[in-house]
Amino acid sequence: MSVTAFFEKAWVRWAAIAIVIVALVVFPLVLPVFANQTIARIGVFAVAVLGLNVVMGYTGQVSLGQIFFVGLGAYITVYGVLHDWNIILVFLLACIGPAVVGLLIALAAARLGGLAIAMVTIALPIVGVPLAKRLGDITGGSQGLSARFTDAPQWSGLYDDQWQLYIVIVITAIVFLLTRNLVRGRYGRAFAIVKGNEAVASSMGISPYWYKVIAFTVASLIGGVAGFLYMVVIQFTSPETMSFAHSITLLASMVIGGAASIIGSLLGGAYYVLIPQLTNIIDPNATALLQGAILLIVLFVLPGGLVSLPRVIARLVRRGRGTGGGRTPQTTPIAEPDPAAATEGIPTERQGHA
Repeated sequence: MSVTAFFEKAWVRWAAIAIVIVALVVFPLVLPVFANQTIARIGVFAVAVLGLNVVMGYTGQVSLGQIFFVGLGAYITVYGVLHDWNIILVFLLACIGPAVVGLLIALAAARLGGLAIAMVTIALPIVGVPLAKRLGDITGGSQGLSARFTDAPQWSGLYDDQWQLYIVIVITAIVFLLTRNLVRGRYGRAFAIVKGNEAVASSMGISPYWYKVIAFTVASLIGGVAGFLYMVVIQFTSPETMSFAHSITLLASMVIGGAASIIGSLLGGAYYVLIPQLTNIIDPNATALLQGAILLIVLFVLPGGLVSLPRVIARLVRRGRGTGGGRTPQTTPIAEPDPAAATEGIPTERQGHA
């Protein structure tokens, strides 16, 4: 039995899921404070990378402003906490606020393509930083704002770092599960068709414009969730949270983790948090150079990102085993795709779903 066939068995998948759940429950209780805080930060930025993956990896839009929505979600969170709003309401507003802003931007920019929409999204962090500095009464200006609202309750018997990590794990797991269902369902199929060829999508009754709007809005909402989690863990935000440099690092994290991949988003979050720490240990004066070198090496060796590493290893193993004594493997003709089957279950303009 091959390794692939083994892991495709239902009981193996369920066993793996059970092991992961047990690990997520136990690890926060046994790991040191620094490890818990690091894992929590990875969860925060994995969610941010996931949002960027929805709009870029799955739909093919160029977005360089995802960090703006993370910062906006963080500011909404700290504002609500400082005004003693209910924390559930704060969380909902941290999600809805960026989603509404993203929807308005998408309605105006989704008809653009290529560099045009890239320039629109570049403007978000460039405008957001000075705007946050000017609105000092709300944002705290250049000094930023802090808020402690995730201290562990006494009844839990947990330390603060453990409690915060559990919050991040629960919310991150829910967001990843919902996003996985989205991209593997009818909307995900529509995103893929729009990404592949907008003309073909239009001929199938799928509106590229509206699906771009949907993807951008969903990505903005996920960015707001990341902003809320950012305040859960970091408990401080400032205009620099949404700086353009962070936006570029977020984009590099998505590419290195793996575009259009749920697991790749987790790997991207790990890259965002761990690589700067690693390069700072090696040489604090050359962190940017080392990070650039790591990016180039990964792209050359693994063009599909870190998530493609198992496939690359498996391909190398097959090559090492040869092709069975030099015999030419038989090939099966590839059937032409059926447009009707490709669009089955996808809401189209003719069905009233734009």
